[in-house]
Amino acid sequence: MPNPLVRKLEHGARLTDEERALLVQLCTKVDHVAAHQDLIGEGEAPDRVHVVLEGFACRYKSLPDGGRQIMAWLVPGDFCDLHVSLLGEMDHSIGTLTASTITSLPRNGLEALTENHPKLTQALWWATLVDEAVLREWLVSMGRRPALQRIAHMFCEVRARLAAVALAPDDVLAFPLSQSDLADSAGLSSVHVNRVIRQLRDEGLIAWRGAFLKVLDPQGLAALADFDPNYLHLARRAPPQAVHA
Repeated sequence: MPNPLVRKLEHGARLTDEERALLVQLCTKVDHVAAHQDLIGEGEAPDRVHVVLEGFACRYKSLPDGGRQIMAWLVPGDFCDLHVSLLGEMDHSIGTLTASTITSLPRNGLEALTENHPKLTQALWWATLVDEAVLREWLVSMGRRPALQRIAHMFCEVRARLAAVALAPDDVLAFPLSQSDLADSAGLSSVHVNRVIRQLRDEGLIAWRGAFLKVLDPQGLAALADFDPNYLHLARRAPPQAVHA
């Protein structure tokens, strides 16, 4: 299967064959991690950078009452913690939502890579900026979008992100999350999420059975969610033209 990290980063920069090969080489050592396992916990000192190759992971915070707020879904091709190695300790946790294949890169190895490959540096900064854009969009959803639109928007987003790494054939997504995971992501109760999912099904927009989500009406779902994928920055911008005196 084509490397999802390479597929993702090629949306951020025009990589050379050598750079693609280097990324593939970095991903040769993998760990198979069970669902609901922390890759790194809040308060721990980060020294490695994790990348999801298969499965779903998330960034989350645990609350004193035992509640959990998921702040980001991490899908194949995503860095879990690209720049946290600059911090003394983690201010949130990163864990798997499903059984996942994870590769971890030493901080010094990543730094050496970027020192010699400016296009890769550009792609990594692009990935960081997209992470921030996704967080802003989730904040808008939590603050202003009603529950139905909020969850529809999440489904549109994950469809676009998986399609960007060629993992959404015929709009069928591997989506083995639970309704509890979705509730913790959307800031809703599981009961409320269940009602929303039922409405999306009844309107013929999605089919969610077991570990797979099929978007039956992509245009209808996007219209309901008022989804504009521009914040994902998947359309590669043309390089700036040189200015001649």
